[in-house]
Amino acid sequence: MLAIVALVQLVVVLDGTIVTIALPQAQTDLGLSDGERSWVVTAYALAFGGLLLLGGRLVNYLGLKKAFMIGIVGFAIASGFGGVVQNGTELIIARGLQGVFAALLAPAALAILTITFTSGRERNIAFAVFGTVAGVGAAVGLLLGGLLTEYATWRWCLLINVPIAVVIVVAGSTSLRHSPPDRENPIDGWGALLVVLGLGAVVFGLTEAEKSWTSPQVIVSLVLGVLLVAAFVVTQARRAHPLLPLRVVTHRVRGTAFAIQAIAGAVMIGSMLYLTLHLQIVLGMKPFEAGLATLPQTVLIMVVAGVGSRYLEAIGPKPFLVLGPVLTAAGLLWLSFITAGGSYATHVLPGLALTGIGMGMVFLPLQNVALRGVSPQDAGVAGALSTASMQIGGSVGLAVWTTVAAGATGSAMTIDAMVDGYGAVFLGSALLMLVGGIVALLALPQHDRAAVAAEEKVMVPTGH
Repeated sequence: MLAIVALVQLVVVLDGTIVTIALPQAQTDLGLSDGERSWVVTAYALAFGGLLLLGGRLVNYLGLKKAFMIGIVGFAIASGFGGVVQNGTELIIARGLQGVFAALLAPAALAILTITFTSGRERNIAFAVFGTVAGVGAAVGLLLGGLLTEYATWRWCLLINVPIAVVIVVAGSTSLRHSPPDRENPIDGWGALLVVLGLGAVVFGLTEAEKSWTSPQVIVSLVLGVLLVAAFVVTQARRAHPLLPLRVVTHRVRGTAFAIQAIAGAVMIGSMLYLTLHLQIVLGMKPFEAGLATLPQTVLIMVVAGVGSRYLEAIGPKPFLVLGPVLTAAGLLWLSFITAGGSYATHVLPGLALTGIGMGMVFLPLQNVALRGVSPQDAGVAGALSTASMQIGGSVGLAVWTTVAAGATGSAMTIDAMVDGYGAVFLGSALLMLVGGIVALLALPQHDRAAVAAEEKVMVPTGH
């Protein structure tokens, strides 16, 4: 069961970045503009993150196994369509459709994990595996994307999901049991519409802000987006059956975990795009070579998470979630000093090593903390919000970093100006990770085994 869930998590997370390293080739092949290039990444993250709350509710409404199967089959079809598109608009639509089905698939997978591993060492190990896959998935996407782009075509970055989905369908059909659907509580369709439109307007406004912060289009989009998100929060507090019960967010520990996940998404999904651009455009690496260049980060995330899982039960998550962001910030700060004439070994590799160690410490406890003490009726929503935080953080982060890079680059189209833009993104990411470490330091309580055990008692019993 853990293998199936981990494979699903790997697919939905790596799809956030697998096309990133293929974008230069896809842009040339399809004639994409720079704006369309960013939306190829943003469309997936935004549809995925914006619809995850609805997806979490649909998991209960449809039943766990049915939701899981619809999600993986739909994801495979959207991926197949993406592999045969003929223009930029079709590619953006395909990426959005991938995000729609990932929004159903991801909370189903997380719900399976939550009800299968309910307490103790097994739960810590299971969530450490799941969280590590979530962290490594983004980095694996860069490596696999480079391999497929260079030795096949960028289209296989999407088509590769089809055979993987077949494996998951076969394994899931034999391993998963049917669960009765929950049709008693109505689905909050208006709430889903408000949050999707609100987030979409905010991301659109931030993306367009690279042209001008004072344009009416940007101002209207941002104001409208904020108002719609605020309206969503107000309506959720008043509805009998809300899409997002606010008690899930206002829990001190879970709320902190969601905030850190959003920050991690902004860094891993948002700023890493500029690392791949630097490796290929500035350092002249081929796609697969650029993917290999990110491998030290991936390996260190896995190693640190594997070693750290031995100590998580004893010392608790707080030391990991304070020190991890600080080390990640140090690595990003190193990357902010890249130059057009600098080498990979001196200007990039040390930064990647530090971010790998730091993000390994962050991802190790994060999923477990985000779902600690969640009641059975809130498990689907909490799992959805856990993943949504990272995806929404990634889509908003990418929009912000696009504006930051454009501002630092200015009107000059030289390599030096582009590198200045990349450096500004890394510096902003470093400051954001420091904020995450400070939030964890101030908001997370000291480790208390008795309190953790008491919260675990409300989890769904194994076998349900």
